[in-house]
Amino acid sequence: MQALGREAQGRLKIGRPVATIDIGSNSVRLVVYEGMTRAPTPIYNEKVLCGLGRHVATTGRLDDDAVERALRALARFRVLCGTMGVSDIFVMATAAARDASNGPAFLEAAARTCGQDIELLSGAREAQLSALGVVSGFYGPDGIVGDMGGGSLELVDVKGTRVGQGITMPLGGLALQDLSGGSPKKAQRIIRSALERAPEYLENLHGRTFYAVGGTWRALARLHQAAKDYPLHVMHGYVINPEDGLDFLHLVEEVDTKTLKDIESVSEARRPLLAYGAMLLEEIIRLGEPKEIAISAYGVREGVLYEKLDGAAREQDPLVSAAGDLNLLRSRSPGHGEELWDWTNRFMESLGLPETENERRLRHAACLLADIGWRAHPDYRGEQSLNLIAYGAFAGLDHAGRAYLALSIFFRHEGLNPDKVSSRIKALAGTRLMERARLLAALMRVAYPVSVGMEGVLPRIPLTVHDGEVILQLPGEMGALANERLTGRMKALGKLLNLRAGIEIEG
Repeated sequence: MQALGREAQGRLKIGRPVATIDIGSNSVRLVVYEGMTRAPTPIYNEKVLCGLGRHVATTGRLDDDAVERALRALARFRVLCGTMGVSDIFVMATAAARDASNGPAFLEAAARTCGQDIELLSGAREAQLSALGVVSGFYGPDGIVGDMGGGSLELVDVKGTRVGQGITMPLGGLALQDLSGGSPKKAQRIIRSALERAPEYLENLHGRTFYAVGGTWRALARLHQAAKDYPLHVMHGYVINPEDGLDFLHLVEEVDTKTLKDIESVSEARRPLLAYGAMLLEEIIRLGEPKEIAISAYGVREGVLYEKLDGAAREQDPLVSAAGDLNLLRSRSPGHGEELWDWTNRFMESLGLPETENERRLRHAACLLADIGWRAHPDYRGEQSLNLIAYGAFAGLDHAGRAYLALSIFFRHEGLNPDKVSSRIKALAGTRLMERARLLAALMRVAYPVSVGMEGVLPRIPLTVHDGEVILQLPGEMGALANERLTGRMKALGKLLNLRAGIEIEG
């Protein structure tokens, strides 16, 4: 494996791990990230369902048992962070501690226990951080962010990197359960009454995306995937059609949750809250008429980290950044990935094939990921690369994009025959991205027999389209590489494009 260059070594210096602790109304969660980067990768994630917000809406106090469970969790998290060498711990508390009369006393005890200052988030601040989390985790977001916790719901408008003024309402799962006394009809009246006081958010949602943040909505999405036998079990970026979503949400409200497929994946403590999450999301869909529901695994915690990045880091593409880090860690010669990106750029310009900005960034990421499977057994490189990419911890990527990236590298190793891969992942990509994946793979299959994954070669062997023919140019000293294998791959590329293909050797 070629040694990392100076630039690559610099990019790998992401510092020591950082952590967030979210003291929520339902759970207390620790997430430790690899470092402070544009695409933070979790290396440890643990939650304890303490139920701090249970009964706060009616009693005005945090239950003593819930406080004790939360303090035990914080003591454990402190030890874990010390063991992992965490450099910075960012601790925040939300609705339950904010609304309870004994909240200040609890926060004092919590700060002593975890050894850190705790930021008590206002409703507006919580909404802002949730929106920043969506900005961090989605490519060009445009819609309304809805963060449903145990004690409250925050709504905020987001477009690109612009975040609007947020609003908070007491519509968390525990709050609804408490205020309604367990009555679904009363809970529905509470939801409708509260949403009527925020008409501008629902009016602005029409025809845009609703970004659903929070554990209860992620649990509903997991059950929706199971009901549809969906092939990609990744929550972030999972999209639900509103019309289909209404039917499913109504089902969740009406049936015993024990009968739902894959209900075992939802914790016992969260199951009673599913119906309240379904009611709230159903009402938002009916009143706001969004074009789609996008599930976000990014929220307040990731918003805190994004906010602390400098301006240059915030402007980075999170997908390309994450792909670049994986390229540095796993490729034989990391500089080859960027050269492959430039090499395919020149080819695409000569071909004149139009690309959207999103398709260009996907191709960039695919070039960086092209060689991450080289350590696997040759018979399994395609399969392992597909699984690593399809299920990887990437941000700024929808499920169609995941399928494209995975297919590009699969076909690079396994050949261009589309029948070699499951029809379900091809359907996720869609026809256009599926064909783009085969084209990029065909280019890679020409590049690697010449460059053998080493940097410094591709800039010397341009591949371009000229006068209806695909031409690969080789320097005279590399002419011996034009064997049957390379010629066969050039013919496969030409066949894919319905063009003649040839190799020119200088001199």
